[in-house]
Amino acid sequence: MTVKTLVFGHRGYPAKFPENSLAGFAYALDHGVEGLEFDVHLTKDQVPVIMHDERIDRTSNGTGLINSYTLAELRQFHLAENEPIPTLAEFLTLVGTHDVQLNLEFKTDKIQYPHIERIVMGMVNATPLKHPVIYSSFHLPTLKTCQQFAPDEAYCWLTGKPVVNAAAFVASEHLAGLHLSHYQADVPVAERIWTVDDPALAKQLFQDGVAGIFTDDFVAMTALRDEVMVE
Repeated sequence: MTVKTLVFGHRGYPAKFPENSLAGFAYALDHGVEGLEFDVHLTKDQVPVIMHDERIDRTSNGTGLINSYTLAELRQFHLAENEPIPTLAEFLTLVGTHDVQLNLEFKTDKIQYPHIERIVMGMVNATPLKHPVIYSSFHLPTLKTCQQFAPDEAYCWLTGKPVVNAAAFVASEHLAGLHLSHYQADVPVAERIWTVDDPALAKQLFQDGVAGIFTDDFVAMTALRDEVMVE
């Protein structure tokens, strides 16, 4: 096997810490995580914050939509274990020059936040990261807007459905990869699979040579990948 699948911590390290928390990201960075996946929204005052859902109900002690609060108002609430809701700025400062591949997901499939592409990419580009960021979204028009700002970045479409004629699709949309919930043998660009927590499935994907997997337990999956690599 020649391809080494990159293991991404999906929303940090949810197996041990609150998802998308600074504590989870910090632990992952301190323990050699190869990739980190995280989700970005905008507050009412257009500050990028990291959370998966559009609403804060599931993962915090508050209720309501993220974009119904200013950042100051959002800071009234916290995640489990009294963790703050992270801003993108705090996350980028934490990452610094760690040797980690970032995958930033624009959470724009349900709410299209005004100017999120320009705001977020401006912040990322102002940060001296070790590797270029991979940008992904379920909302293809978001990626197309990003391409207008910066055509040479890596853009990957997220989907849970089979991609018909994948080669033609990625060529026409100028994509660097597809982030799928399933494996497809006909993907001509980087193929990364979410969310892989089953060891048997992970082993098969490692053997298939996918570019990456997103997992809630990067520690277990990295160890499994390394075992598979020497078989």
